[in-house]
Amino acid sequence: MYPVKIQDLLLAIELEVPNSLQEPFDNCGLQIGSPLKDVKKGLVCIDVTPQVINEAEKKGCDLIISHHPVLFKGLKKICGQNAVERVVADAIKKEIAIISLHTNLDNIHHGVNEKLGEVLGLKNLKILQPQKGLLRKLVTFCPGSHATQIREALFEAGAGQIGEYDSCSFNLEGTGTFRAGKSANPFVGKPEEMHYEPEVRIETIVPSYRLPVVLEAMFKSHPYEEVAYDIYPLENNFNQAGSGMIGEFDVPLPEIDFLDHIKKQLKIPCLRHTGLLDIDIKKVAFCGGSGAFLLEKAVEKGAQAFITGDIKFHQFFEAEGRILLIDAGHYETEQVTKELLYEIVNKKFSKFALLISEVNTNPVNYF
Repeated sequence: MYPVKIQDLLLAIELEVPNSLQEPFDNCGLQIGSPLKDVKKGLVCIDVTPQVINEAEKKGCDLIISHHPVLFKGLKKICGQNAVERVVADAIKKEIAIISLHTNLDNIHHGVNEKLGEVLGLKNLKILQPQKGLLRKLVTFCPGSHATQIREALFEAGAGQIGEYDSCSFNLEGTGTFRAGKSANPFVGKPEEMHYEPEVRIETIVPSYRLPVVLEAMFKSHPYEEVAYDIYPLENNFNQAGSGMIGEFDVPLPEIDFLDHIKKQLKIPCLRHTGLLDIDIKKVAFCGGSGAFLLEKAVEKGAQAFITGDIKFHQFFEAEGRILLIDAGHYETEQVTKELLYEIVNKKFSKFALLISEVNTNPVNYF
């Protein structure tokens, strides 16, 4: 076995699925265990139940990586009176650490919804409701001789992504002035002398959660002893993170065929849906888990159908014949998560022993 320190796992996961993307009500990240602990084998699952804890123990796993957090709020007692208390007590007793990636995994572009869209066979996948306030504009100034090197370092670290375009920047030539202090070691100019340097102003876009990595890359690639830079908050939508997704079929499907397709791909016996609209379905919005709050956004974006779970009775009325609204189940629309969690961790730690849980934690049964 190839042991990995939990804090190293957390750092690697943060770069792929930042905790900052989670919803305010959520509790992603390390749930149980010390970040300094070395773990030897992991188990990925959707829900951590007593059965999953037992499975982890039997398979020699000292780490569980789940989609749904065990702890959404603080516990006042641990007496084994409900499943959460039993899971927490058993995990601590059996020294099994637990990490959860929930709404941060829902909200990232390459997360749960993209995986669901691929299973459904949809193309041209885009975030349905992009998040705001996540973008920053980074500006730095450097000698022209080093502009290419610095730009490439910034792009490699995750800056410069705008929609389907990467390596985006704006560059402007100008003159920088500075006077180095007596004890300074300037790259150009001399201490205590005014210096004028032809420079390039580089502007680029950075998601806030990538900013520490991008700044580190900038400092390492920049020749100046003291790097001049500015960071501006932006109100632009960030289309690489947000709620739900929307995509299209290559060939439109009649409604009945479309419903059969969902049942087949998600391996479920039945669906709840609004009345048929007598149309062919090409453009589809969807959200794994509980996504009924996105109904109006799906209509606004021109979707002919919207797939999610946990739709309440009165929410079906809100479709008002404008869209085919489908409840395919919470678990059913998130069942792709186990494979996704496995891929994320395995990509970074290919030698770490990682298993996919065989326990079906769906509490809903069909008769």
